Amino acid sequence: MAVDGTGARDLAAQLSIAISPELLELALTHRSFAYENGGVAHNERLEFLGDSILGQAVTVMLYTENPTLDEGELAKRRASLVSSAALAEIARSIGLGKHIRLGRGEELTGGRDKSSILADTVEAVIGAAYLDAGGEAATAFVLRLVQPLLDDPERFGASMDPKTSLQELAATLGRGLPSYLVTDSGPDHSKRFRAVVLLGDEEISSGEGTSKKQAEMAAALEAWTVLQVPATRT
Repeated sequence: MAVDGTGARDLAAQLSIAISPELLELALTHRSFAYENGGVAHNERLEFLGDSILGQAVTVMLYTENPTLDEGELAKRRASLVSSAALAEIARSIGLGKHIRLGRGEELTGGRDKSSILADTVEAVIGAAYLDAGGEAATAFVLRLVQPLLDDPERFGASMDPKTSLQELAATLGRGLPSYLVTDSGPDHSKRFRAVVLLGDEEISSGEGTSKKQAEMAAALEAWTVLQVPATRT
């Protein structure tokens, strides 16, 4: 779905951040769209910038608000909040997927809900926020995005260690131990990994990432989310 000026302005208003429609459209342009449309600009440079802004904002917040935590615990919490699994969850919560400009191939293979694409796009939007709104506004934007995870200790714990959280929840539900089926694609210098979570013979969820560990974590968090719904009704 291409984002026109009105759509970009509406999204910026929803996110409560001042980003020009042109720059926001760039932040939402995946490389697959660029390649299929004559090599137009895509969002990977903004993603690179946004990754840095995200890391700094989260690091300062955790350091300031948790004076009793040691370096190891701070590092674990930061890794959780900036992980692809957490960013994809944030993207889904704000409906970002429907705004991303994707190539036909990615569109047909469910790209709008791929954790890797969603996470990368969140970082690109953060980079755009920094360029247009400035560092202070971009930092505030980042903290608004991650706050829902911090407000939900159970969710935050699952995001910090999704594989352990999934294992514990599956045991509570009497579902046994989860297993992971991991496949990879792409050239050696740019591999993508896809992990599927299985409970017995049942496929529960899948996740993607640039490493086997990242893909398994994304799949585990998604499986935890799926199983958590019926668990809360018991």
